[in-house]
Amino acid sequence: MQIRSTKRATGQKNRFVYLAKPAVRTIHGHAPVRIEHWAEHDSKPPWRTMTARIPPAPPLADVQNQTDHRLIDIDRVGVKRVQFPIKVLDRNQGVQDTVATITMSVSLPHHFKGTHMSRFLELLNENCEPITVHTIPFLLRELKKRLNAKEAHLDISFPYFIKKTAPVSQIEGMVAYQCRFLGSASSPVDIGVEVTVPVTTLCPCSKEISDRGAHNQRGHVRVAVRFNKMVWIEDIVSLVESAASCEIYSVLKRMDEKYVTEKAYDNPVFVEDLVRDIAAAFLADDNITFFSVEAENYESIHTHNAYAFIERNKTKKPCK
Repeated sequence: MQIRSTKRATGQKNRFVYLAKPAVRTIHGHAPVRIEHWAEHDSKPPWRTMTARIPPAPPLADVQNQTDHRLIDIDRVGVKRVQFPIKVLDRNQGVQDTVATITMSVSLPHHFKGTHMSRFLELLNENCEPITVHTIPFLLRELKKRLNAKEAHLDISFPYFIKKTAPVSQIEGMVAYQCRFLGSASSPVDIGVEVTVPVTTLCPCSKEISDRGAHNQRGHVRVAVRFNKMVWIEDIVSLVESAASCEIYSVLKRMDEKYVTEKAYDNPVFVEDLVRDIAAAFLADDNITFFSVEAENYESIHTHNAYAFIERNKTKKPCK
């Protein structure tokens, strides 16, 4: 070991630096490498620096790309229940921030053992644009490209908030509507929007046979559509609410409660009425190419729920 003395400013002690000879060490199973170190004796506390020349690690095995001998294709494989912040288009505010639950998947040929799960999340975190019917095709194409797949699928579920004004007091309150963007890319890209709308319904039969009042309840209408041009979530909500006995509000004062009670009584509807009125509007709309309408009432005087469903693909020619 070498000892070297260096003088500091006048009146200060000499400074001693101990220089160790280079040593040869083995680090984490690699080939021996050269280690150089030194220490200052008068530093408090003593400190060390180390430099090491470590050779590059060998490449890791890509298990997912290994051959699978069972010869069975997988229809969909990917990640599910991913919680992720997204931006969606808002007709009144421009853009709305929300939190989505996302499923991303691709097809997997029989000769691959597995898919690369991290690539789904990489793509999701790289995307900074609002999630719309215009950006979903890009995400689907990127999934196919990065994962070398023939098909890719997206399911994006999120709450969408609309500010509603009470009918009499004019007090504003936010109402949440559960929405989904559904996308599949094989050939061609297929995009759909689903919206669940809470409503109030009043039973026409109960009103007809009762001397005083009629039973009413809250229900949900789930609408799914495909289209030629983009459809606003707000338009779907407005259509569904107009077909119900009365719409739902988050904030109601007494004068508002009187109003919605009487409005529902004046507009009784069965679940059959709900789905037929909404279906009639979609059938008359040339922009809508496919729709499904599902209504469920949480009956207030029964142990069961009332249910109705209609689905139509307008691109298919009817059978003669």
